[in-house]
Amino acid sequence: MAYVKPYWFIFLVSIIGYLIFAATQPMFAVLIEYIVDSIQEQNREGMYWVPGAFVGIIVLRGIGAFLGSYFLAKVSLSVVHTLRCKMFERYLQLPNVYFDNQNSGHLISRVTHDVQQVTTAATVAVKIVVREGLTVIALLGYLIYMNWKLSLIFIAIAPLIALLVNYASKRLRKISRKIQVSMGNITHVASEMITGFRVVRSFGGEEYERARFYDASRYNFRQSLNLVRTTAIHSPLLQLIVALALSTLIYLALLLMTEASAGSFVAYITAAGLIPRSLRQLSGANTNIQRGIAAAESIFEILDEPGEVDEGHVEVERVKGDLQLIDLTFSYEGADKPVLRDISFTVPSGERVALVGRSGSGKTTLASLIPRFYDYHRGRILLDGVEIKQYTRKNLRQHIALVTQHVTLFNDTVEKNIAYGSLAGAPREAVIEAAMAANAMEFIDKLPHGLDTLVGENGVKLSGGQRQRLAIARALLKDAPVLILDEATSALDTESERKIQEALNRVMQGRTTIVIAHRLSTVENADIILVLDKGRIVERGNHKELLERDGYYAQLYRAQFKEQPDVVQVA
Repeated sequence: MAYVKPYWFIFLVSIIGYLIFAATQPMFAVLIEYIVDSIQEQNREGMYWVPGAFVGIIVLRGIGAFLGSYFLAKVSLSVVHTLRCKMFERYLQLPNVYFDNQNSGHLISRVTHDVQQVTTAATVAVKIVVREGLTVIALLGYLIYMNWKLSLIFIAIAPLIALLVNYASKRLRKISRKIQVSMGNITHVASEMITGFRVVRSFGGEEYERARFYDASRYNFRQSLNLVRTTAIHSPLLQLIVALALSTLIYLALLLMTEASAGSFVAYITAAGLIPRSLRQLSGANTNIQRGIAAAESIFEILDEPGEVDEGHVEVERVKGDLQLIDLTFSYEGADKPVLRDISFTVPSGERVALVGRSGSGKTTLASLIPRFYDYHRGRILLDGVEIKQYTRKNLRQHIALVTQHVTLFNDTVEKNIAYGSLAGAPREAVIEAAMAANAMEFIDKLPHGLDTLVGENGVKLSGGQRQRLAIARALLKDAPVLILDEATSALDTESERKIQEALNRVMQGRTTIVIAHRLSTVENADIILVLDKGRIVERGNHKELLERDGYYAQLYRAQFKEQPDVVQVA
């Protein structure tokens, strides 16, 4: 309801509309009373205005229904829009560790399925609750005005109705939560199959994926059936209670309303008879309300999740690029052992450092700490003598260009994938220059529409090497003083790698560069090579010094060139 406050005036207009709608219900009863009494008194001349009054009530009812429905929908949809946008904004702000612990299917399901449930509850269900709720109040008010003693019957069954509704609401909400989880599972399985369909087909995983999807869908089917069963039992029970109360009311009215006119009696019974219909609609709306509440709880879990903590206050136009790590130790959340231990090294501005070592030695983790994708708790990382935590996250990342082995492209044109985010709006000449430096223009010129060619989801229409060259072009266009290359040439063939390496050698001039590579031929020209093993630096020095030392690096070097005798070294 806090999200309704900005729209309080529109909400008030909708309530007034539904008050008009609700008031027309007793008006029908009053009109019927007049008609019956007039007929009984043989006063037909005084009834000529009744058809006009009937049309007038219908018009008034229509105006009230429009005001209520339209303006309440405007409020409800505005609230849902706000929630959806805030949810997406929160996704943009959540730390990396949150996404590491979640699966994408459930996160997407919250934006789609859960928001849809809230939409249904906030529009259809809330409309019925407000409209029919006010109608019931108006009819009860009329009944109490007509005969308050008889009307106590409806008040007497109120606790019984409340107990039944309370029990049904709890059960409906519990089942709705299970349905939400099942929808997340369905989305997750389908998403994995779609993104990994080549692997599924290559390894004959069709039956396995089919079974996974069937199980997820079957669970959703069972829970949805439970929801229908609960609603199907709850609604008739509620109607039975109301029907018993109404039958008792009619019986007592026949006994006690002996002095009332025929018109009053018929009007009273008519008004009482209209209440079950409204209660039935309220009962049906309760299912959507509970599904909406369960979905809203799921959405607010995301909105209440703390985003990346940014206590930094330093913002500079451009750093020089002096990088220093002091006694850095880092563990992932929930891990037993540190991934990095006591890492210390210095990279002066404009120099390049290479990180080498076996898989799992901590190279990529180390590179992820510099742009603060993860926060360390022991040690320090300094950029131009200032600890990186003192920079605002946005300003820190503005000074760092990153190219990883896992390239992410968007379903947009080649040009917009290179000039992405803060680079959007860069001159086409600058984009072409970056693409040429990344050795990408040779294939871009051959595409159907050149730079304006759509690359498909995650660049599916391009080869692995082409995708990687676009990612390199994106980093080059950013022109950041710190460059991180995490296996940036891993998807390239030897010839393309040589061309890219020549381009990178030019680009790395004057920039602080961190290079992570399994191919040792790509790191030979580094000013300093750090050899990592089990999270520690076990050797450091340049290529020549490390080979002469005949230690860990020399073993890796010999082993690699023994396995790849045709690898061409880059001088």
